[in-house]
Amino acid sequence: MLPARARHPGNSRLLRVNFKPRGPPPLSRRQSRRPDFIRERTVPGYEVETVTLHVGDSDFRVRTLLNKQQFSDPDGAAERAGVSPASWPLFGVVWPAGLALAEVMSRFPVEGKNILELGCGIGLASLVLARRGARITACDHHPLAEDFLRQNAGLNGLAPIRFFTAPWLGPNPLLGRFDMIIGSDLLYEPDHAVLLAGFIAHHANPAAQVLIADPGRGYVSAFSSLLATQGYLRSAQPMPMAASVGMPASRGRLYSFIRRELP
Repeated sequence: MLPARARHPGNSRLLRVNFKPRGPPPLSRRQSRRPDFIRERTVPGYEVETVTLHVGDSDFRVRTLLNKQQFSDPDGAAERAGVSPASWPLFGVVWPAGLALAEVMSRFPVEGKNILELGCGIGLASLVLARRGARITACDHHPLAEDFLRQNAGLNGLAPIRFFTAPWLGPNPLLGRFDMIIGSDLLYEPDHAVLLAGFIAHHANPAAQVLIADPGRGYVSAFSSLLATQGYLRSAQPMPMAASVGMPASRGRLYSFIRRELP
């Protein structure tokens, strides 16, 4: 999950998404959390809890912030990154779109693909892909995202997942290019469509697929138009999601953008 109001800058098989919802919307405290979740304070300044989420056929233990009313920036890293106190905790919680994307990744064909997760937050989709043996790289703008991803990989017995701090303002020369780029709930500010499309232009392979789980934030049309100029064709499937900040339940969609080659 990107911080709100932050100023950001081989061989693949491309598949259309056929998302088939399984049961009720995926995220509520009753549905996704075990009764025995562990509340803890591991770092001065904020509290976390470790919860168990059932994704696909597996359980994943993830460490998240205890709530969205926290802020800790003792060394000024968040301020330097453009993360406001109000948006600081948003990276560290389980969002409905993130859980829905992870569910898709639990069964999506990924063999032979080099995959990038944008705005990974706590990294649930990346964890799912790593357990499946996929080549996954995660990136986020938040200064704590890498540490949470490392902890969560360890909680699930996984090797550290390749991570980059990657603002969207421009290309990251060390990041490389990818066959598939995924993300959840990324288009929630007016400038995100332009920034995200520009970033994808720098880091997608000539033949590539982009998958975005969106709860209906309102900026998908602008983003789709920008990707169309890059040669992508869009399709969409309903994606039930639980209620989120400012969004009712069951309004989500999974958008797939496919490009066979550069225009």
